[in-house]
Amino acid sequence: MSEISKQGHPKGLYFLFFTEMWERFSYYGMRAIFILFMTKVLLMKDAEASEIYGSYTGLVYLTPLLGGYLCDKFLGNRRSIVIGGLLMAIGQFFMFFSASVGANGGVSLMWMGLTAIIIGNGFFKPNISTMVGQLYPANDRRIDSAFTIFYMGINLGAFFSPLVCGSVDFKWGFFIAGVGMLIGLVAFVLFQKKYLISEEGKEIGLPVKKLDAKSIAMIIGSIAIIFFMLNFKQMFKSDVDIISYLIYGAMILMPVLILTDKSLTKVEMQRIIVIFILAFFVIFFWGAFEQAGASLTLFADRQTDRNLFGWEMPASYFQSVNPLAVIALAPLFSIIWGFLYIRKLEPSSPKKMAIGLTLVALGYLVIAIAVKGLGMEDKVSMWWLIGLYIIHTMGELCLSPIGLSMVSKLAPLRLSSLMMGTWFLANAAANKFAGTLSALIPPTPEAGSTEPIAYPSFLGFQITNLYEFFMLFIVMTGAAAAILFVLSSWLQKMMHEGHKEGVDLSVENR
Repeated sequence: MSEISKQGHPKGLYFLFFTEMWERFSYYGMRAIFILFMTKVLLMKDAEASEIYGSYTGLVYLTPLLGGYLCDKFLGNRRSIVIGGLLMAIGQFFMFFSASVGANGGVSLMWMGLTAIIIGNGFFKPNISTMVGQLYPANDRRIDSAFTIFYMGINLGAFFSPLVCGSVDFKWGFFIAGVGMLIGLVAFVLFQKKYLISEEGKEIGLPVKKLDAKSIAMIIGSIAIIFFMLNFKQMFKSDVDIISYLIYGAMILMPVLILTDKSLTKVEMQRIIVIFILAFFVIFFWGAFEQAGASLTLFADRQTDRNLFGWEMPASYFQSVNPLAVIALAPLFSIIWGFLYIRKLEPSSPKKMAIGLTLVALGYLVIAIAVKGLGMEDKVSMWWLIGLYIIHTMGELCLSPIGLSMVSKLAPLRLSSLMMGTWFLANAAANKFAGTLSALIPPTPEAGSTEPIAYPSFLGFQITNLYEFFMLFIVMTGAAAAILFVLSSWLQKMMHEGHKEGVDLSVENR
């Protein structure tokens, strides 16, 4: 039996998703309470908190470019993951101190915590995803299934963390998130040699060469630059958002740099172009989806009836709906894709992603129906919001694991971590965009205030109520889905799936 037709999965897959599970516990535990912490403890306005949320989550997905580069050139996957995990744990403990201090001095500590988490995530995130693909031989049919299992496993952490971190004071929520990161890190250090072995018997993720002074200087310099950017507005009393320029500029620059690589063959070039085109559409998906940690959390806190049998459920608990739905639905989607594959009816990766965009638009249609005619003091049933999250989860399962698997299969092995980092760059742009969109949520009038409300506007359209706010997402994601459906057949041809040149190149550059 050939390796490509093997059944089951290597133990390394489950070891990696255990490590990622604890990292996601840390990240999503902090994310569940972050915007509420800024508005309630640091006393920030909704728009300011939304912009900071977008900058933070955007930079979290931008720094994998640095982490991917240093991994490919020097560190290797294993060392990168250890460095990243340690920095993220330190960052969570800074957030603990920020919450302990409060509005008087807590903001500076928050910037320090966010900086450490952002840089740490850059080292951690692209490398653990890349190692999943390295466990399997080239063109192994199990890779799609492996990433779906990996995606389901990490959502265990994302499910429990809002329930745990959201049930205690903000400071202890951040502290617990830091402890969760340390648990995953210690387990990875202890058992990496035992489980990180490919099916050919080779150790994966080893250092490429010794870390030199230049690389260390890049890490330290990056920490200083990100801390500066996060503090720029406060330091210079400026309205210029330099983080937007950085993220959107990188989104334009990286394709140019990679596609001008003269070593790329024609097939490699076309496959990389597919990755970049789909990355563009991913921005609209995550820009809408990531409202979960921003505007939808504010909506859950203020205009959702959270009374359950006389107990008021914390607003952060709603962020456990998505990972719970992933755990429940991921096996079903894996079965569906397998069933359709056998009958040669499985949609291509671009079509799956277009379906994902369609489902996000449908989720916002549900909540738009719920809030139509809703007054600023009125509340909707929690089941409308839960319904939105379940529909969005189905869209996520059509897009996110499929996208990770696609990058793993299409990217040349010598550029695998960099391309995975570039894929996360689209998430960076999307998360920054999500913060900008979240800032458009109509403000809640302050009690007793007689001043007119300054409603936000987008592309010349003023948003005066929640119905108009949610309609923005319906139009945006619906249009993106329609265009991607039209392009999907052309993109499928450009992917050259099963093309032998891709296999040969992977072996040559292993």
